Amino acid sequence: MADVISLLPNHIANQIAAGEVIQRPASVVKELLENAIDADSKHVIVRIKNAGKTLIQVEDNGKGMSETDARLSFERHATSKIKSADDLFQIKTKGFRGEALASIAAIAHVNMKTRRSEDSMGTEIQIDGSNVVKHEACSHANGTVFSVKNLFFNVPARRNFLKSDSIEFKHIVDEFIRVALTHPEVELDLYHNENEIYRLAEGNIRQRIVAIFGDIINDRLVPVEEETSIVKLYGFVGKPENAKKKRGEQFFFVNNRFIRSPYLNHAIATCYEDLIPAKHHPSYFIYMHVDPAQLDVNIHPTKTEVKFEEEKFIYSIIHSTVKNSLGRHNMMPTLDFDSEMSMDTGHFSPDKQVVQPEVKVDSSYNPFISTKPSSSGYGDYNKPSHKEKNQDWEELFEVARKEKETAEQSETVLERFKSPEVWNFFQVYNSYIVLNTSSGFWVIDQKLAHESILFEQFYSAMQGEESNSQQLLFPEEIYLSSREKICLLNEESNLKNLGFTFEEFSAERMVVNGVPEAIDGNSISNLLEDIVRAIDNETGHMPSEIQKNIALSLAVNAAIKRGQKLSSEEQESLFTQLFESKNPGISPKGKPTFIKFDVSHLENFFK
Repeated sequence: MADVISLLPNHIANQIAAGEVIQRPASVVKELLENAIDADSKHVIVRIKNAGKTLIQVEDNGKGMSETDARLSFERHATSKIKSADDLFQIKTKGFRGEALASIAAIAHVNMKTRRSEDSMGTEIQIDGSNVVKHEACSHANGTVFSVKNLFFNVPARRNFLKSDSIEFKHIVDEFIRVALTHPEVELDLYHNENEIYRLAEGNIRQRIVAIFGDIINDRLVPVEEETSIVKLYGFVGKPENAKKKRGEQFFFVNNRFIRSPYLNHAIATCYEDLIPAKHHPSYFIYMHVDPAQLDVNIHPTKTEVKFEEEKFIYSIIHSTVKNSLGRHNMMPTLDFDSEMSMDTGHFSPDKQVVQPEVKVDSSYNPFISTKPSSSGYGDYNKPSHKEKNQDWEELFEVARKEKETAEQSETVLERFKSPEVWNFFQVYNSYIVLNTSSGFWVIDQKLAHESILFEQFYSAMQGEESNSQQLLFPEEIYLSSREKICLLNEESNLKNLGFTFEEFSAERMVVNGVPEAIDGNSISNLLEDIVRAIDNETGHMPSEIQKNIALSLAVNAAIKRGQKLSSEEQESLFTQLFESKNPGISPKGKPTFIKFDVSHLENFFK
């Protein structure tokens, strides 16, 4: 039997490695930016075309490379950072594996020009899918320029998995911001399709945060600083009143490297308990410096996950430092332990008349009479238990879960609705609309029903159907970070179809002139924040999925709330619109909008 094992050719091995290192255009931007930073660059320019699918160019004024180093840089596992195994535990640079350039060259058309300051001529290398097609001397300024064109040109399956340009560019912006936040001393520029997105001057950390997220964030930052034998900690956390529903502005950096850590995120989140609303998240920019020997950054190809030797201690240090910073800046309630609480009688005025406190006693109260249900089976306590009720009611939900069945009932329901003597509306707890009929009654959740109605209207509007816009008497200025503005501008056509009209006012502000008629009375800034969050949460590449997320976000915000009293006409209108919709029985989130009770169901409770 012949041998079956053979060595992979280099170009195939590089393509396989690229699958781990280069997942999307943003991965290329990250690797090239990190190389530029490691080359001690003071100014880096990133140019993108078509979200990186057509072109990614990174130009720096760093140290550059010699002719030999330039050629070796494209070989797998060729690196200047590692000489021995011990060096893995003393890594202070961003790249070190020597896989990035080889992986990029295996799946794209790459051109590199580089020159050191001591060399009279530079070196130009062009590689197409691991094949070197040019290697010659050239005239070039100090530093390096990488041009990556036609990413995944020879791996069409991978290219087909790329998302829409708006989503891919958001990932590029994320990687750019992470590098920019760790190196405020480096001037960084980002252009997309010749449009300037960021032009960040060198400065300190606070200046860099403000340059990226806008002037409005400057007053929202609380400084954090602590130094121990385990970790040096500094940075900023956001004020509780500025917490948002999305996690966008949350950053951990270890030794100038961005990391993700749900465990350390919990250390900060617990500091804000009882200070921010439920499902809101604080902003933070936390920088840590740890002895590289106490840190393993070689556990993930993208190096965004690290392993701490003293993780529990670092958790405690972060938690106590953030909590103390919030307390020092009057963000948390404090106790004055120097005051004598027993002598604290409040403010007293000599002219104020002293009133004897009045004590009220319930003379009918008898502590020996039990308020627990009687075991005799008589009186008001002889009712089905809560558990038994729930078991019976679960069967009733089956009617609402059958979307098809409820849709077929809609026409019949509306026909019967034309007979006034059959129907009788009333509201329960200002939250549920009850329809009394000759055969039983229906209970409609007014909030979920209205969400279903509005979702269908908003989604149809983005499909090109007519939508009413309400022009604001006083246009509203909205403060946005550059990333949030990118999200909104990418979906400008969808927002205009919905009824939003806005104009770009400055780098950080947008002026909203009109809003959809159905969202009258809602906070516009909160609406747009939720829309940005909805766009961010969509990871697919189908435009319809983004439209559904936007429609759902608006519907949830604009819908009638539970506890809102409705007139008889409003109850009737809501009912009619619900059963004229395509899916009256199911809300956009998959919950039942109504429950139908027959007389027989009621009779079962009294058997």
